Amino acid sequence: MSEIIYPRSPRETMDGWSYCRVTLTRSACTSRAGWHSDYTENFGKGFDSMWLKAAGVTHEQMIEIVKKSMTDGEVCDWVHQNVKKSAAEKAVHWQDVLSRPKIGDEAANARFKLRKEQSGLSHRDDLKTFVDYIDADEKRI
Repeated sequence: MSEIIYPRSPRETMDGWSYCRVTLTRSACTSRAGWHSDYTENFGKGFDSMWLKAAGVTHEQMIEIVKKSMTDGEVCDWVHQNVKKSAAEKAVHWQDVLSRPKIGDEAANARFKLRKEQSGLSHRDDLKTFVDYIDADEKRI
């Protein structure tokens, strides 16, 4: 298979959580052919790690839940029943994700610039965050 399979957009929500669906997709597809190496190398790290920490779920726990579930709906039900966070806590997490790269974080801003260059998106001045970049790189915007 030569077509790249992308995770869902970080903007999609599950039980009020943004980025949860990306972690779910990555958990479900880690062994699927066509999964780009960038996703396997960073699996459980970066934004995945931020969501897992905010939700109070371990990486191993999420993988097991996904393995035992037949549908995204079953995973959503598990998240709803087991991850007890307020809408305000979910919003704080999402604002943290949306703020990346943070102003003054030279390493993150350099990585953001490099990622745009590597993807042929350096001309896209509308891309201000990693979430914007992810959606553009994965051909959603």
